[in-house]
Amino acid sequence: MSNINRKKDALNYHSMGRPGKIAVVPTKPYNSQRDLSLAYSPGVAEPCLAIAENNEDAYKYTAKGNLVAVISNGTAVLGLGDIGAQAGKPVMEGKGLLFKIFADIDVFDIELDTKNVDEFVNIVKAMEPTFGGINLEDIKAPECFEIERRLKAEMKIPVMHDDQHGTAIISGAALINSCELQNKNIADVKIVVNGAGAAAISCTAMYVSVGAKKENIIMLDSKGVIRADRDNLDATKAEWATTLGIYTLEDAVRGSDVFIGLSKADVLTPEMLSTMAPNPIVLAMANPNPEIAYESAIATREDIIMGTGRSDYPNQVNNVLGFPYIFRGALDVRATAINEEMKIAAVHAIANLAKQHVPEEVNQAYNTNNLRFGRDYVIPKPTDPRLITEVSIAVAKAAIDSGVARKNIEDWNAYKEELRKRLGKDDRIMRNMTDKAKRNPKRVVFAEADNYKTLRAAQIVKEEGIAIPILLGNKEKINGLIKEYGFEIGTVEIIDPQEEKDTERYEKFANHLYMKRQRRGVTKSEASKLITNRNYFAASMVEFGEADTLISGLTRNYASTIRPALQVIGAKEGSRLVGMYMMLTEKGPLFLGDTTVNTDPTAQELAEIAVLLETAVKRFNIKPRLAMLSYSNFGSNEGTTAKKVREAVKILHKDHPEIIVDGDLQANFALNKDLLEANFPFSSLNGEAANTLIFPSLESGNIAYKLLQEVGNAEAVGPILLGMNKPIHVLQMDSSVREIVNMVTIAVVEAQSCNTSN
Repeated sequence: MSNINRKKDALNYHSMGRPGKIAVVPTKPYNSQRDLSLAYSPGVAEPCLAIAENNEDAYKYTAKGNLVAVISNGTAVLGLGDIGAQAGKPVMEGKGLLFKIFADIDVFDIELDTKNVDEFVNIVKAMEPTFGGINLEDIKAPECFEIERRLKAEMKIPVMHDDQHGTAIISGAALINSCELQNKNIADVKIVVNGAGAAAISCTAMYVSVGAKKENIIMLDSKGVIRADRDNLDATKAEWATTLGIYTLEDAVRGSDVFIGLSKADVLTPEMLSTMAPNPIVLAMANPNPEIAYESAIATREDIIMGTGRSDYPNQVNNVLGFPYIFRGALDVRATAINEEMKIAAVHAIANLAKQHVPEEVNQAYNTNNLRFGRDYVIPKPTDPRLITEVSIAVAKAAIDSGVARKNIEDWNAYKEELRKRLGKDDRIMRNMTDKAKRNPKRVVFAEADNYKTLRAAQIVKEEGIAIPILLGNKEKINGLIKEYGFEIGTVEIIDPQEEKDTERYEKFANHLYMKRQRRGVTKSEASKLITNRNYFAASMVEFGEADTLISGLTRNYASTIRPALQVIGAKEGSRLVGMYMMLTEKGPLFLGDTTVNTDPTAQELAEIAVLLETAVKRFNIKPRLAMLSYSNFGSNEGTTAKKVREAVKILHKDHPEIIVDGDLQANFALNKDLLEANFPFSSLNGEAANTLIFPSLESGNIAYKLLQEVGNAEAVGPILLGMNKPIHVLQMDSSVREIVNMVTIAVVEAQSCNTSN
C-alpha cells in the first residue's frame, strides 16, 4: 500500500461522517418529561445527596466505575515523537476505541497542553472524582516515570502508564513460555535488552519480577551498552548498568539466550543472531519493522523462537492482549491501584491461556485446526474470546488478595458470565472471519469492476490479503478509474467479456449455458449473446473453476443478478435458496432469513429455510437458537400466517429435534429471555434469547433488516445466499465499500469450506 493511499485512507477514516472515533451516548430513557425530570432537576438531587453521605455511592449512581481517562501530553506519540497534545488526540481516541470494543470500558480522552510534571500531576489528581481509572499514554521518558510514580502514590484509583507496563506484561508472558519451550530456566538466561526508553525499563523490571536475575541482564541505548562508568547516567538507566567488559550489541548478544528489542529496525544482524546460545529467544518489538526481519531470523536459526510487534507473523506482542482486561478487572473490584501483584497476575494469565486448548473459532480465524502451544504460538491471539475472562478475573483476584480492592466478588462464575456478555455490539465475528480469509485467500470475480466502490473494495481485499481479485468489465474504463483515483491494485487479471468472443473459453461457457437452458427457451445464439453479460461470464468462471466465488449486484436489482448464477451454476440438489442477513447489533450478532428470495413460503418451505439458516449460523461458531416469528404467541391469535408458522414449528420438532427452535412468537418475546420465561415458561427457547429469526414472508424479513439497519444502528452483513452449488453472493444495491469487503470476506471463507469439503 503506497504512502499516498495510506494517508488518504487514514484521513478519510477519521473524518467520514461524524469526525473522530468515539462518542457519548445516554444509557437511560430520556423520551418523556418524567425521564428528564429524573435525569436532571429535580430528581438528580437524590443521587447527589446519597453520594454526599457516602462517596462510594458514586459507583452505584454514576458512570465512574466504568470510566477511564486516557491522558497524554503528546510528548512521545507512537513513532512520531513530541508532536504536542492536540496532534496526539487521534491516538488517544483510538485507545478509547480499543478499550470499548475489547472490554466495554467507556473512555474520555484528555490531552494536556503541558510538559511540566507538577502541573500535569496536579491536573490529573483534580479529576479523580470523575474517573474509575487513569491510563497514561505517550508521555516521554524520564518524565513518565515521575508522573506515574506520583499519581499512583497520591490517587486512590488505578493508574497505569500502558507504554511501560502493557508491553512488559505481554512480553513477560511470551518470555516465560518461550523459556519453557526452549528448556531454559528463566533464572539462568542471559538477556540483552536493546533500548532504554520507558517500555524497555519497565519490561526489564517485569522480567526480574517473574524470575530473571538482574546480573544476567545487559541493557543498551543509542550510545551502546549502559555501563556503570558512563558519565551523566540518569537514575532509571543506572539501575541496569553493568561493570562487565561489554561495550557493543555485537559483544552483548554473543552467547546470550534472549534478545529483547525495543529500539529500531534492523539493528540485530543475522551474523549477530548466529552467535547467540542454542535455542535462542528473540522478541524484536520495534514497529513497524522489527530489529531483525522475521524471515531473516528464522532462516538464520532453526532453533529460534521469534516474536515481533506485527500481526502478520507468529507471536505478536500486542498490548491489546493486556490493558483492556487489566483495567476491566481493576474497575470491577473498584481497585485503588494497579499494583505489581495485579500486573504479574496478568502475565501468568496470558501465559497460561496459551497452553490451553485453543477454541475452534480461533483456529478457524487463522485457517488451521492445530494452533497449540509451541514455537509459533507462545502467547494467545488477540481474537481469543477468553482473554476478557482469563485476564480480567486474574487481575480482579490479585487486587482482592493484595488488599487494594474495595469490592469483593463472591460468585466468580457469575462474574465470568457477566464478562462474556459485556461486549455487545462489536465486529469480533468479522475480525475472526477476516483472519480466516487471510490464511487462505481465494479468487473472487468482481463482476462490476468498472465502478468506483467495487474497485476500492477490490484494492482493499488485495492489500489486506483477504482475496485475489479478478476484475470484469470494460478494460479502458477500469484502468481509467484506477488512474483517476490513484488505486494501486498491482497485478490483477482484468477481463472484458466483450473481448472474449470467439475464444475457446467463450465457446466453452456458451455451450455449457446452452446445454443447461436449451429446454428452457434458450437457443445457441442466445446463449452466446448472454455470455457477454458479465454476470453470466463471472458465474461461468466459478462453474469451471477459473474462480472460487463471485460478487455482484451493486448496480443491478437482486433478481437480475441472481438469475445468471442460477442458470449457470444452479442450486444444490433438493435445496432451497435462502437469503440471510447477519446483523451486528448492540446485543450481539442476529441472523435473519429469509430476507431476499422466498416471497410467501409454505409451512414446509419455512421449515426448510430454518434448517438452512441453522446450518449456516453454525459456520460462524455460534450455537443457533431459532425463533419462528409471527404476530401471534403460541396460538394467541389466529390467521393464515400464524397457522403456517405453527405448522412449520411442528415439522421442525418432528423431523429435526436436535434444532433449538420455537414459535409462533412475536419478536419482542423472542429477543427478551426474561419476558419469554415469565410468560411462556414451557418454551424450548428459555434460558437465552433467540439469535436466529425466521420470518413468515420475504416482506416481513426485508422490512425488519432494513429497520434494524437504519433505526437500530445495526451493521448489516449480507445478503448471504444459502443453497447454491457454489459460493455466489449478491450485494444489496448501492452497498458501501465496507459492506462489499465484508461480503467478499464471507465469500472467501465459504469458498475455503467448499474446497475443504471437496
